[in-house]
Amino acid sequence: MPETVNAPTRNEQQNQGEPAAQAGARTQVREVQFAEAPPDAPSAAASQFDILLDMSVAITVVLGETQIPIRRLLQLGPGSVLKLEKPIEAPADLYLKDSKFAEVDVVVVEDRFAVRIKQILGAGAPANPSGVNSKS
Repeated sequence: MPETVNAPTRNEQQNQGEPAAQAGARTQVREVQFAEAPPDAPSAAASQFDILLDMSVAITVVLGETQIPIRRLLQLGPGSVLKLEKPIEAPADLYLKDSKFAEVDVVVVEDRFAVRIKQILGAGAPANPSGVNSKS
């Protein structure tokens, strides 16, 4: 069985060009002691998390779906109607990227569409079960 050879470490590569006396020299190591942070001091992770709280994310509301042949799709124009598979009383789906995270009711607020969250889905909810593609 052939012998396995490991690639030289960075220190070994640097030492290859040095005289033999220096190559055998050892690096001195000393312990460092750090002061404990006070318990009420904000952590770096908390302040980095605060940055995320101000970020905006795109969400997509899916009212329903349907499948039609390409020939029919090309015939669509202004005034065309596509019947969706969901009944009117069924909730719409709210997606964050490609993951469904809530079910919502569509409502009108000040002459604009809006959604009222009915249920937030847990981590076990199926991700993108219907192949919905949101804007990336």
